[in-house]
Amino acid sequence: MAQALTIGQLAKATGVAAKTIRYYEQIGVLPTPSRTAAGYRQYDQSGVQQLRFIRRARSLGLPLRDVKTVIVGLDGQPRLALRPRLLTLVRRQLAAVHHQSAELGLLQQQLEQVLHRLLTSPREQHREGCRCLEIESVGERQPRGRTARARTPLKVPRDRASR
Repeated sequence: MAQALTIGQLAKATGVAAKTIRYYEQIGVLPTPSRTAAGYRQYDQSGVQQLRFIRRARSLGLPLRDVKTVIVGLDGQPRLALRPRLLTLVRRQLAAVHHQSAELGLLQQQLEQVLHRLLTSPREQHREGCRCLEIESVGERQPRGRTARARTPLKVPRDRASR
């Protein structure tokens, strides 16, 4: 084995904590490394490359179970098999990011609407409670599948509403 690395050296070379490396081995994302007679893990350059790949995939938000499928599926297969699998994963992740971005855009609009109402509406008491968090549009999609209601006031006791 050329230039075997300990888990500490691997952690330093890749920026992945030793505890995380052990976890990846435990769940099968990384293969079990060879060990010295004293029981210390030994990694080669392929371990460094695999761990860097995992770290980059995770930084892009790819789910660990999908990364595991790609890595485990490559065992004994040519590197060309990696590209179509990654293409599928990246497209799926990009679609999820677009969806989250749209939800965040809607949330931003709603927060701006509430902020505008808070800054411009008179501080009068309403019998039915504080109306400052109302959302004017009916049926707009909310993050996580919630639906907005037209002029639904937040029920706040009168003594707190004036504070």
